[in-house]
Amino acid sequence: MGNVLPFKRKTAWEKHKGSSLCRDGFHKWKVVTERKFDVKQGKLVTEYCCQRCGKTKTELL
Repeated sequence: MGNVLPFKRKTAWEKHKGSSLCRDGFHKWKVVTERKFDVKQGKLVTEYCCQRCGKTKTELL
């Protein structure tokens, strides 16, 4: 027979730890570098960073 693992419910503090908006996909994007030119693709690139969690994304224009 295998090992039995005890399951424990998360406390309210653990459940809501971190930024719940970012966890659900609602980031607060801020422009880091605007209109940087990408030589390989030949397009303008805008880089965004989330103010809450620090995740980055790039958008081609």
